[in-house]
Amino acid sequence: MNTIVKQNEKLFNSNKLSEVNEYQSKLNEYQDFPEYVDLELPSLRSNVDQGKELIIEIGGYRATLKQMSLPSPSAVVSGLTTGIGKLMDQVRVIATIPTNYKPLYGVACVGAAEAWIYGNNQTITRIDIHGAVRDTVTTTCLDWSGGISVTRGRELVYSDDNSRTVNIFRHGKSKTLITTPQDWTPWRLCCTRSGDILVHVSKWINSQRKNTIIRYQGRNIKQEINKDGQGNPIFKDGTYSLLMSENNNEDVCVSDVNADTVVVVDNTGRVRFRYDGTPARILKSFAPRYIVTDALSQIIVADINNCLHILDQNGQFLRCVDVCGLKKLRGLSVDSEGRLWVGLLDTGQIKIINYLEQS
Repeated sequence: MNTIVKQNEKLFNSNKLSEVNEYQSKLNEYQDFPEYVDLELPSLRSNVDQGKELIIEIGGYRATLKQMSLPSPSAVVSGLTTGIGKLMDQVRVIATIPTNYKPLYGVACVGAAEAWIYGNNQTITRIDIHGAVRDTVTTTCLDWSGGISVTRGRELVYSDDNSRTVNIFRHGKSKTLITTPQDWTPWRLCCTRSGDILVHVSKWINSQRKNTIIRYQGRNIKQEINKDGQGNPIFKDGTYSLLMSENNNEDVCVSDVNADTVVVVDNTGRVRFRYDGTPARILKSFAPRYIVTDALSQIIVADINNCLHILDQNGQFLRCVDVCGLKKLRGLSVDSEGRLWVGLLDTGQIKIINYLEQS
């Protein structure tokens, strides 16, 4: 291609009419690129005995490699950090963070001691565990963002329903990552461990709001989650957004607010189970909202009835948490230490809850 560009530059300045007339464009030959490029990643191989070191020097740089035994797959899944054990007998609030957002609409943790939050204005703010403001993003949203999430690289991602875009805040600026299909509006988001982004999108058809989830790999649509094996809709039509989280086994766990049900589908889009809140035996009807998964592959669901439902990855009810002064939950996230950050709508406070034992 570089050679052809140079030839074209020479031809552009040529006075020979025959060369111009005989020119044939190579544009069609180069304009179609494969959607995915399968590259074989290089690997470093050596005969280093386990426990011994290999020292490599390149110029003024020196690196020491030490071969370690790999953890078992179960150990990898069991914790984002070491030391996370089973559910505590008594959960406890270890911090209450005040914020300037009243109402507070969402929380997305960044590491162990910070989180992005937003409310009913055009800003999204990063605060630390003491409530100090670390950064502020002014979005182009007309009212407020439809949803926020954090990538595996700890970058903020947010949706703008007015422009039908999903944007990333990088190096102090917002950049468009995704533009949703025509007539489909993006709302809630979930960044996965693989780097994909799950986006709830909706559109109005014959006075009904249709809901679906799209998995994006970069700008490309990798998967649409909307129908089961029999062609029936997985999610109920309605005005409320779908909230979602991806589990360690790649299940997509969804709060279908319009159906007052949690729906869990596997990575192929097959429905594994539904949870309607019955095992918790709460007095009021189950009304799920925010949903997250943790290092133990447990599913935590915020119920509008001021409590949290905790399920295992197969939908077995484990516990209901309703003793931490949780009122009008609006936002739910898990930090890298395995603690829950729970946002409260009216007060704008965030409660940090320890619910897992540290082994």
